[in-house]
Amino acid sequence: MPYVQLEFGKIHYRMKGNGPVLFILHGLGNNAQSWDNQLEELSKSFRVIAWDAPGYGKSSDPHPDFETFQEFSDVLNKVLEKLKIKSVFLLGHSMGAAIAIDFAYRFAEKVDKLVLSDPPRGAAVVTESKNKAKLNNRIYAIDVEGPEALAKKRTRNLFSSYASEELIERAEQIMSQVRGPGYRSVSYSLYNLDQTMIFNKISAPTLVICGELDNITPPEDSKFIHDRLQDSTLQLIPRTGHLCYMEDPDSFNGIVEDFLIEKK
Repeated sequence: MPYVQLEFGKIHYRMKGNGPVLFILHGLGNNAQSWDNQLEELSKSFRVIAWDAPGYGKSSDPHPDFETFQEFSDVLNKVLEKLKIKSVFLLGHSMGAAIAIDFAYRFAEKVDKLVLSDPPRGAAVVTESKNKAKLNNRIYAIDVEGPEALAKKRTRNLFSSYASEELIERAEQIMSQVRGPGYRSVSYSLYNLDQTMIFNKISAPTLVICGELDNITPPEDSKFIHDRLQDSTLQLIPRTGHLCYMEDPDSFNGIVEDFLIEKK
């Protein structure tokens, strides 16, 4: 299995294809397994790499827990250095989009194009009391209820009513693999997330994608971010929820490929 060895431990990734590198970052309740369709289809045009973020999948746990997405993007930078990759097409979903935004801001020379799927705004859109309650609920869910109960309770809400039971079960199986250090690290990072002041400083051409029926990070959040980016395109995928890339992979992959292969 492909790993990158870093000071704190190993980062696992899945890779397929040849050509320009498309590096993919998963969301809070997922890992690299959720990108099966993208690895299969987008690898026909790109060298697709999907990581397990620190604390997820087969990657090592951070010690202590991370508290900001800057810490995740610092790890991403070290991974690219280890792999001797100078620049990438960077795609992040949900919390992965928050990592991608931070990375594209601080390591601009390493991002040729940016794709943000269902990006979160975190603390920027809630009161302090609601933000604290969200954090406490997430910590309770992982530390007290446990991964399987968390997955059973939360997975269905990540999809629209059009999603098949088979797909929901697959996503639930993936979410049940979350571990405390990873889930807590993202929970703290979402609690501290407010990237409002850096959106207009991102220079990479950017595609913002959102499920039309996403009620986790709704389309209005994607539009807010899109409106503040220097060079941005916004695409909604009909009849899909938060996990739009799993729910309608054909539309998602086509939109991403068209954006990445067009003339810069």
